[in-house]
Amino acid sequence: MAAAGRLGEFEFIARLLRPLAASFPGAFELGDDTARVPLPPGEELVVKTDALVCGVHFLPNHPPGRVAQKALRVNLSDLAAAGARPVAYQMALVLPDHIDDAWLEAFCAGLAADQMTYGIALCGGDTASTPGALTISITVLGGAPPDSVLGRGGAQPGDLVFVSGTIGDGALGLLADTGRLREADVAGRAFLVDRYLLPQPRLALGMGLRGVASACMDISDGLAGDLGHIAARSTVQAVIDTERVPLSAAAAAVTARKPALLETVLTGGDDYELLFTAPAERRGEIATIASSTGVPVTEIGKVEQGDGVIVRKDGTPLALNRPGYRHR
Repeated sequence: MAAAGRLGEFEFIARLLRPLAASFPGAFELGDDTARVPLPPGEELVVKTDALVCGVHFLPNHPPGRVAQKALRVNLSDLAAAGARPVAYQMALVLPDHIDDAWLEAFCAGLAADQMTYGIALCGGDTASTPGALTISITVLGGAPPDSVLGRGGAQPGDLVFVSGTIGDGALGLLADTGRLREADVAGRAFLVDRYLLPQPRLALGMGLRGVASACMDISDGLAGDLGHIAARSTVQAVIDTERVPLSAAAAAVTARKPALLETVLTGGDDYELLFTAPAERRGEIATIASSTGVPVTEIGKVEQGDGVIVRKDGTPLALNRPGYRHR
């Protein structure tokens, strides 16, 4: 049932959601309960679902268009980590009564903009009302050649550890957005908040790493913790050096002013950069892929026999209070 002052379910679908599905024939203009997703010969389906909850993954004052884009992009980041190309997505919206038409219009405008950017379309979903928190659940569908999909389980002793982009901006951005980062200047806060609100899924890089990376995932729960997932799945040990971890100018400035924030950089999450391993002899290929996709890639460590993750600072193991974000 729609809240007072808000479009009814079918009006919402017809006016705001149906245009988002217009470019995808298998969505049948959102008129059926299911969608059909054809893939070209030589591809298999890659699927990922993430849910974002207001007060946990975004704040009530965040612009609805940015909320929509973050909800879509965190899922696209998982496709990037698999080396898959985007095909379509489905979305479930669980809406509290205070969400009005203006919010929904801005939310759908954010989705429309990112659909153009990433070449993806809505193909179905659901809406519901709740007395609780606004919740957005998106399932992305991607395609990739069989046996080329990247995963967490292929790292081998002797491999090197790489990351894309810069690390720690998302976690520091959350602190800045909530008034808890006095160490940043005005420009630095603005940059970090933007990085927190608007992840950059590395789709082209992920597709370029097919057949090159031995293991890959995106960094959502923190560099140290997510590297631990690769190490556990691959039954190896990973060693990284903090001085090699790439930082933005804003992150470097605040960690220089408050060195204790280095742990936030390493464990805070919300980076949505790619974390991957690859044989040392593939360094040159990786540099070429990084250059051709316009995404910086940095070597930060190595894979050894053993288990777990060792984070070193100036050659000495660094004790972390927690390896990364845990959902419960």
